[in-house]
Amino acid sequence: MHRVIIPVDFSDTALNAARFVALMLAGKKDVLAILYHNYKDPSDQEMCINYLESLKMELLHKGDMNVECITEMGGDLVENLSRLAQTRTATLIAMGITGRTTLGQKLIGSNTLKMVEYSLIPVMIVPADATYKGINNVAFASDFNDVVKTTPAAFICSVLEMFSPKLHIVNVDPNHYVSITEEYQAEKEKLEEMFKAYITEFYFISMNNFFEAMSNFVKDYNIDMLVTVPRYHSNSEALFKSTHTKKLAYHSNIPLMAAHQ
Repeated sequence: MHRVIIPVDFSDTALNAARFVALMLAGKKDVLAILYHNYKDPSDQEMCINYLESLKMELLHKGDMNVECITEMGGDLVENLSRLAQTRTATLIAMGITGRTTLGQKLIGSNTLKMVEYSLIPVMIVPADATYKGINNVAFASDFNDVVKTTPAAFICSVLEMFSPKLHIVNVDPNHYVSITEEYQAEKEKLEEMFKAYITEFYFISMNNFFEAMSNFVKDYNIDMLVTVPRYHSNSEALFKSTHTKKLAYHSNIPLMAAHQ
């Protein structure tokens, strides 16, 4: 059974993420949604449990699915979620994000970004204004660099297995010409083997601006979820400094799934 952990702090952002995931998992008998809330004071326990159970009933009404509630007092949220993901053998952690201003990013996005960095399993970032329309087309942004070593195929496939979408594998490189090089062709064949269980299409885009290229691609091909592989592990700021994950997370209206190599 797939287990999807949804941290909830009862903010609008977190509630939107929970409702989005509920619709995403509706009707899937082999998936368990785990609603998780971390509270700081013992006096808050009863109220938190009641709120979480109320949200559980709301999500159950959105579709035939399995939902479990877990509350925990104290500790670091990211560490708690990482431990829970390991003990419950979770497939995915789904978290909300909002705030396109610098202040909003620091206050609201910090735990989500830290979770992306530290989690051993994929983290799906759900934008505050995301509206569920199905997961039929998934784009995977790959740099085609030693893909066997750098592509977390098992993690990505474990998530794709829940939806069986068409997989669009995209590479953006200003040096692409009419045809791809032998090196790119060799990496392409390895990716074809990794994702042979899915209908796949490959796209090689010759542009300098990665963010612009991917934004246009998402619109042109009706992409429902974007998959990216962050490269750095030192701290959340360094993690996103040399990659496009942070910008994509804050400026996308579709979920972004980050899976470490």
